[in-house]
Amino acid sequence: MVAILVEIKEERPKKQTGPHFIPKLKGKKVIIRLVTGGQPVTGTVEGYNPYEILIQTVKGQVLVFKHAIAVMEPVDMPKQEFTLKI
Repeated sequence: MVAILVEIKEERPKKQTGPHFIPKLKGKKVIIRLVTGGQPVTGTVEGYNPYEILIQTVKGQVLVFKHAIAVMEPVDMPKQEFTLKI
């Protein structure tokens, strides 16, 4: 008896790595409203990774966790440049 091993490659859809609009906001002024409420964070997007966004405010740098963001709005950016096309 002969056993034949067959490798089956399963095609998985690529995992989305996060919102695709954040790179467009790097270096731009934004207003971030948090899920918990309170004062919005206003400043310039300095950097980001899959979990955090670094904002430069007038008081210094603020690290905001993405899961804590309710709304993120650009301040001086035309609407059509910011609109996400799917």
